[in-house]
Amino acid sequence: MATSFVKYMGGLRTESEHLASKQHYITDAPVDNHGKGEAFSPTDLMATSLANCMLTVMGIKANSEGMTSIDGTTAEVTKIMYADPRRVGEIHIKLTFPKNNYSDKEKKIYENTAHTCPVAKSLHPELKQILDFV
Repeated sequence: MATSFVKYMGGLRTESEHLASKQHYITDAPVDNHGKGEAFSPTDLMATSLANCMLTVMGIKANSEGMTSIDGTTAEVTKIMYADPRRVGEIHIKLTFPKNNYSDKEKKIYENTAHTCPVAKSLHPELKQILDFV
């Protein structure tokens, strides 16, 4: 079964539908690449997806291992574009945890889980993934 349906709307904009949930989102080309920048660009979504994946798998790990909750943890994502060829060259993610009572063992498990999430492992090895755990 298909995962999503994407339609080109014109003007460098797409609309995507998640088929199982019927949720929708749009993308626009970024201002630095002939677009209006009025929504996430495809590369913004890629970078953001990395943070989404990290938080999701850390949440799964917390639940399955009975670890200290990560509820309220945030991720600030910065995407750095490279030229020639144009591509995402770096993704910087600052993960800020709302609690500071994690054991050293939990901290190591969460860091390893973030670094090995499915999106992180699916991205090209030359793409720099720089994580900051706060």
